[in-house]
Amino acid sequence: MLEAFKESLFVRDWINKEGLAFVQARTTCQDKAITNAIEIYNTISGGKHFMASNNDCGVREYDIDGFQLVNHFHFPWPVNTVGTVNGHRDYSFASAWHPDGRIFATGSQDKTCRLWDLRSLAKPVTVLKGNMAAIRSLRFSTDGQFLVVSEAADFVHVYSTNLNYETRQEIDFFGEIAGVSVSPDDESLYVGVWDRTYGSLLQFNKV
Repeated sequence: MLEAFKESLFVRDWINKEGLAFVQARTTCQDKAITNAIEIYNTISGGKHFMASNNDCGVREYDIDGFQLVNHFHFPWPVNTVGTVNGHRDYSFASAWHPDGRIFATGSQDKTCRLWDLRSLAKPVTVLKGNMAAIRSLRFSTDGQFLVVSEAADFVHVYSTNLNYETRQEIDFFGEIAGVSVSPDDESLYVGVWDRTYGSLLQFNKV
């Protein structure tokens, strides 16, 4: 599992049954360079890599085994996503692809999550509104049945994709949210809480 906060990444191996490996490392040499997005993927050769984009205008590719830097791409601007859709009224912080490769979600400082269909990008499929803060983290479940939408603090929303995102469960707690993640088997939801006093990793299981 990968979670990001500012210029650091936290990596935890949940598969290792004999012990949970934990790695913390910086992905940029700049202090307070926010990590905008992270994505885990399988390479053509069968390895497992991840990419991280930061506000230092860099996108870095890592080999998860050994946490080795493979590539470092430089851009004239901070990279959040590649491509353009119009609709958000403020800066965007997060994006996520549905497993079908056709639908994707974007989260913004305007307190909304918008769903888009690649076949028609003129307007969003639907707009999901947060309660009080920017949408900072998005994750679809592996089976595509749920979308997890995290606000910057206090609220995480779990939407049913099969019901056109009209049904949701709301998780309400106190604390700034570093990120959310879903286990590969879709049985657990993890929420990273950034707080000097109550900093923690919360696990919610499907019932």
